[in-house]
Amino acid sequence: FYTMAYVDAATYQILGNLKIITTGFLFWIALKRHLSRIQWLALVLLMCGAATSQISGCGSSVLSAPVQGYMFAVLSACLSATAGVYTEFLLKKNDDNLYWQNVQLYGFGMLFNAARLTYDDMQANFAHGSWLTNCLNGYSLVTFLIVINFSISGLFISWLQKFADTIVKVYATSSAMLLTALLSVWFFDLAPTLQLFLGMIIACISLNLYFLPADPVGLG
Repeated sequence: FYTMAYVDAATYQILGNLKIITTGFLFWIALKRHLSRIQWLALVLLMCGAATSQISGCGSSVLSAPVQGYMFAVLSACLSATAGVYTEFLLKKNDDNLYWQNVQLYGFGMLFNAARLTYDDMQANFAHGSWLTNCLNGYSLVTFLIVINFSISGLFISWLQKFADTIVKVYATSSAMLLTALLSVWFFDLAPTLQLFLGMIIACISLNLYFLPADPVGLG
C-alpha cells in the first residue's frame, strides 16, 4: 500500500517482479544453495519476461515515480522473498508431516483473523440492534469455490516448498500469471498484445535455461 501511494498500477505490477531476483539472492545467501551463472541469467530473463507482459497499455508515466516508490518496492520484494525462503526453511528443517506443519505455520493466523472477523461482525450487528453474528453472511456457491481453490493452491505451494524449493514456486507463480493473461484472452475477450506473447516466450526460455542439466564443460 505504501508503494502504491507513490506509483501507478502499471509501475507497481512491473516493480513487483523484483521479488524474483530477491528470492534468488536469499535462496543463495540464506539457504546456501548454489546457483550457476546460467540459472542467474534465467532468473533475470524471467523477471524481464514477466515485466514485458505487463507493459501493454502503459504510458510515459511508467517508471517515472518518486524515489520513495522504488524504495518501498524493493523493500516489499525483499520481505516477500524472506517470507518464501524462511517458509521453505521451516518446512524442510525436519521430517514432520506436511499437514501438521501447515497447521503450525498458519493456525495462529487463522485464529486471529477469525477473531477479528467475528469482532467486526458483532460490532456491525450491535449497531443494528442484533446480538447474533453470521460470519458466512453473503456467501454463495462461487464464494465457497473460491475459498476451496485458494485452500488447494496453498497446499500445492507447501508441497512445492517442502519437496522442491522456493525457486520452483517462483516459476510456478510467474507461469500462472502468464497463463491467467492468456486465458483472459479466451474467456474475457482481452485483446492479445505483442508484449504478452513476448513475455511468455521469454519466460519459457528462462524456464528451460534454469532447469538445463549442468554443462560438463563447466560453463554453468
